[in-house]
Amino acid sequence: MNGIILIDKEKGATSRDVVNMVCKHFNTRKVGHTGTLDPLATGLMIICINEGLKLVELLTGHDKEYIAKVKIGVQTDTYDITGKIMQELQGITLDKSLLIKTLSSFVGTYNQTVPKYSAVKLNGMKLYDYARKNIDIQLPSHMVKIKNIKLIDLQKDNFTFKVTVSSGTYIRSLINDIGEKLGIPMTMEELRRTKIGDYSIQDASSLDNIKVIPIIEALKIKKIEVDDKLLKKISNGVRLKDIYNEEFVMFIYQNRPVSIYKKNGDSIKSYRVFNQL
Repeated sequence: MNGIILIDKEKGATSRDVVNMVCKHFNTRKVGHTGTLDPLATGLMIICINEGLKLVELLTGHDKEYIAKVKIGVQTDTYDITGKIMQELQGITLDKSLLIKTLSSFVGTYNQTVPKYSAVKLNGMKLYDYARKNIDIQLPSHMVKIKNIKLIDLQKDNFTFKVTVSSGTYIRSLINDIGEKLGIPMTMEELRRTKIGDYSIQDASSLDNIKVIPIIEALKIKKIEVDDKLLKKISNGVRLKDIYNEEFVMFIYQNRPVSIYKKNGDSIKSYRVFNQL
């Protein structure tokens, strides 16, 4: 079995748990994912299996869409509801028009500080290890892009919004930053990832009903059927003249993937080669 699996992760499971379950289901250790979800979060994960692992780099770096529920009046050390409460205020009334205006102000790029409870490494050690050892460090930051953001619902003590962001954006940090801009403590109460690039949660399966998408169907890139002569060249990784005007091209033979070529100047060169499937 080779390809990708779109999984709807349940709350409480770690990303590693999902990988382990797929490994057990297909009796293989060649399983990986294209981006983690915290245990608190639910939603879309892309799992690659066997030869599908060669697609990991092509499936990372895409924009992601989330629906987040925010607890108003509470701030925690992890920026989500599972953390230690650092600040709590009662009786806050949040003006809807001001909230919408504040959310809209984040559209665009900004320098986001990585939360201290994260797996990002600094000097060879993960940030959450520094936090657990109470070691003070300068938290790293990086530029992220908020593509769009929309308020879905506002209640007395929480609100829900939908957001599309660039890869590497921490929604926990975004919520904390929104709270700081409003001068109100906030923390993430729920999070659901609904899209990764062209892949949607509507196409995902549960761990009880796993469906594998074949490699030939997994990527939305140009596909070229080759003859025996071109097959030999491609199998040997021969560089070819670029006549396709695409960043990536998948060559197939008898409806089986052979290799992916990548644009390189005025030619294309071998990027991934698949074992005979």
